[in-house]
Amino acid sequence: MLNVVVNGFWGLREEDPQAIAERWYATLTRLGDIDHATFHGWHEAGDGVPADPLLMPSVPALADYVVRENTGPDLDVVGYGASLWAHNTDAAKVTSAVRAGGSSPYITRSVSVSFRSRTVGEDVDVVRRTPEILAVVAEAWDIDAGQVYDRPLYRAVADHFGLENSDPRCGRAVFLSERRAARAPEGLPGAYTPAADGGLVIDLTLGGTRTPSAETVIDVNTELRAAGALEPLTAPFDRAKL
Repeated sequence: MLNVVVNGFWGLREEDPQAIAERWYATLTRLGDIDHATFHGWHEAGDGVPADPLLMPSVPALADYVVRENTGPDLDVVGYGASLWAHNTDAAKVTSAVRAGGSSPYITRSVSVSFRSRTVGEDVDVVRRTPEILAVVAEAWDIDAGQVYDRPLYRAVADHFGLENSDPRCGRAVFLSERRAARAPEGLPGAYTPAADGGLVIDLTLGGTRTPSAETVIDVNTELRAAGALEPLTAPFDRAKL
């Protein structure tokens, strides 16, 4: 069963629905450029069925959707969350989710793109390109750290190091913001690709040509942690990135 996630996290950055919509639209546009067959026909979050309303991405439409999805009294503090999903013929079901904005120094902001299917395998092109999707997410949302993972790998790394959900870690690939990238050691078993704003993607799949073992990923995490590249951004946050 296919269950692969691309995600990213950052600390304190106040943004309103308009700013969130601009970042989200940039993300969805770039995803469509990578694989239009997978990334189109977006539905609003609902019951996960075709009857869920369709949303044609644009900045105004996404800003309106974010507002409609968030009706609490303290949104300027806790921020905004929303998600969209698409499930097209011969493609995995994909979900694009965001949690952004707000003034609270105790809330981790996040973005994710997830792939799930019982019939589509990990050998499809869009899954092999998930390290590239990680770079897209990193640029659009100016994240602090991010990764590509499957569920067994995520659990193996989390259990080995005793990590919280928002703690930086390396999966099949990792994104490191500028200060983290400056600490990354050379010689890890992956492809090093410079990313936006001085960031770095380290791709242990080597362009989707292999799936690294849990042991390899744990070894890479050990080296990155020792170098300080995966140092947690601890609450209360006073900035978005390390």
